[in-house]
Amino acid sequence: MDAALTKSERETLKSIWRLTSITGLDGGARTGDLAASLNVSPGTMTATIKKLADRGLASHTPYHGVELTEAGRRRAMSIVRRHRVVERFLADMLGYSWSEADRLAPTFEHQLPQEIEDRLYAALDRPATCPHGFPIPGAGTSELPPMPSLYDLSPGDRAMVALPGSTDPDVAMFLEGLGVRPGVEVEIREKHPFDGPLVVSVDGLDRTIGEKVARQILVRLPRSGDLTEDPTNNTRKRKEPV
Repeated sequence: MDAALTKSERETLKSIWRLTSITGLDGGARTGDLAASLNVSPGTMTATIKKLADRGLASHTPYHGVELTEAGRRRAMSIVRRHRVVERFLADMLGYSWSEADRLAPTFEHQLPQEIEDRLYAALDRPATCPHGFPIPGAGTSELPPMPSLYDLSPGDRAMVALPGSTDPDVAMFLEGLGVRPGVEVEIREKHPFDGPLVVSVDGLDRTIGEKVARQILVRLPRSGDLTEDPTNNTRKRKEPV
């Protein structure tokens, strides 16, 4: 199981999944991008990818990129699940901000026994999302619903905000000032043409967000009966159907 993987192998699986699933790269993740995301040399990354391929968890086609196999996706989802549960623990029980939780989680998440992960999840009241606003995968999940950028939405659309851990601190601070934080529901009011800004409603107030910043914000599209949750304090309430 996961315990047989090294920390670098687990982080690489997670990075492949992020680059191919969240950012939507065509044809797989490039070795150079993976190396940069984990701050290792291309040679080290190539060796790690080969080990994952030998385990049947990834496939690497020259000039095409690295992709996860079905077994690799399931393993990556279990790793993502643990990361997000640990982030919730750091934020909800220890008071770290969502950006600090993302930075600190990898320092000890790989040493956790499965039993402790399960107990943490239960102690946290089985949260639906991590502090960034991303869904926590269910056990055994191999896929998650796609999360478009805020700029991909149209006037009248509603969605829940999610901010990646890689969000520039200045951008995060700017969005915080607008009330656009992880877990907040926003509604698109206007979308100006020719890559113009968005006007979004946040807590009843109209806010203007430029195209470049709006593309950095990912969103969860709500469904009838979903739980609306503020990931910063784990307070949840039943969302009314829209």
